[in-house]
Amino acid sequence: MASGIELFTLKGRVALVTGAGRGIGFSFAKGLAAAGAHVVINDINADNANSAVESLRSEGLSAEAVPFDVTDNPAVAAAVDDIVARNGRLDILMNNAGILIRKPIETHDMDDWNKVIAINLSSLYGVARECARPMRAQKYGRIINTASVMAISSRPGVISYVAAKHGVVGITRGMASELGPDGITVNAIGPGYILTDMNKKVLGTGTFEQQVIDRTPLARWAEPDELQGAAIFLASEAGSFVTGHVLMVDGGMTANAFLTQSVDLGVAS
Repeated sequence: MASGIELFTLKGRVALVTGAGRGIGFSFAKGLAAAGAHVVINDINADNANSAVESLRSEGLSAEAVPFDVTDNPAVAAAVDDIVARNGRLDILMNNAGILIRKPIETHDMDDWNKVIAINLSSLYGVARECARPMRAQKYGRIINTASVMAISSRPGVISYVAAKHGVVGITRGMASELGPDGITVNAIGPGYILTDMNKKVLGTGTFEQQVIDRTPLARWAEPDELQGAAIFLASEAGSFVTGHVLMVDGGMTANAFLTQSVDLGVAS
């Protein structure tokens, strides 16, 4: 078995990352590629997928684009078969595609609910199910699902997202139990609040940005690349005996019950 820094190498591994055309999905893909994996970039938008591949290749990293809709089960099955046929194997799935709809309950209708559940929860199971087939055949695999701080907590206005991310934890643990005997680990990463391009557009428009900082012990938002270490760990031999686990990468937010910038500790100086 490898030791030291070699525990974290992904040389020779093939990784599929869904929803990787931009945002944290792209950061996950970049981290896995930098660790040595050949990364298959998925996005429903072919232009985003191809642009992400070009960016990785410009840095000397190995990547290809496979656009498909993660909610289209036949398309998912065909894409996984094609990936395995071209690369000879599929070792890692970073199950990342997702959306968020912000609405209060009274206007958060069933169409909104069904769309979020379909993309954030049902498709996660569908993609993992297809990827588990070649992983079982080769007796090796790493499945990593993107959860959230909302997987173990909540906040108003995003009820379908909260429900879906809680479900991600259940799917992760259920699949870990079932696939473990075949040499497949299944874990989840729970990101906190990340400075993606999408989030940056709404920062500075209200008090939410500071509320996140006040609740986070590290007192800041995270950069997307700060998620890469967790993904590399869970995808590599370093995480070979870790399964059914949700690794929170949230600056301590979910461990903290108070507003860190205003709480009175009641301790005399």
